[in-house]
Amino acid sequence: MPPRFKFTRDEIINAGVDVVRKRGMDGLTARGLAAELGSSPKPIFGLFQNMDEVQGEVILAADAIYQARIAEGMNEGRFPPYKASGMAYIQFARDEKELFKLLFMRDRSGERIEEDREAIRPQLNLIMKNLGIGEDEANMFHLELWVYVHGIATMIATSYLDWDEDFVSRTLTDAFEGLKHRYAGGKQ
Repeated sequence: MPPRFKFTRDEIINAGVDVVRKRGMDGLTARGLAAELGSSPKPIFGLFQNMDEVQGEVILAADAIYQARIAEGMNEGRFPPYKASGMAYIQFARDEKELFKLLFMRDRSGERIEEDREAIRPQLNLIMKNLGIGEDEANMFHLELWVYVHGIATMIATSYLDWDEDFVSRTLTDAFEGLKHRYAGGKQ
């Protein structure tokens, strides 16, 4: 009869997310996770092969939290949908500093990162529709604006600055309008 485990995989992953929230990714060790669970490391390794597997699952769980926050921001109607995605990204950096750092500020040099237009399809469709430009131009528009959004989010996540929502909203509108003028000739 196989051993019965005190925790489920999901409980361990959720505890891992909590560890990252409190202590960053460096805190997600077997001992740190066991302490969060109030257990020894043994139950962790009964369900996961190693800490790399746990860390990978925690990254996926953090990404699911992030994706839900973006969808929520785009659907709540406080801002136009495209702007809402940027505002939600920045708010995620403010509310979930360590998860933001895990997802968007870790060393990715060993990862194969490809441009995935399908991942940003909703944003591209909004840009093409609202500005009357093609997909390649919409992609460049999005990349240029996203560099700006990511910069603000990074500065907030690292406590370099603490702009309030109104100021962030105003700066995003200014950047959007400037790029709109460049890509769509000011038409709309």
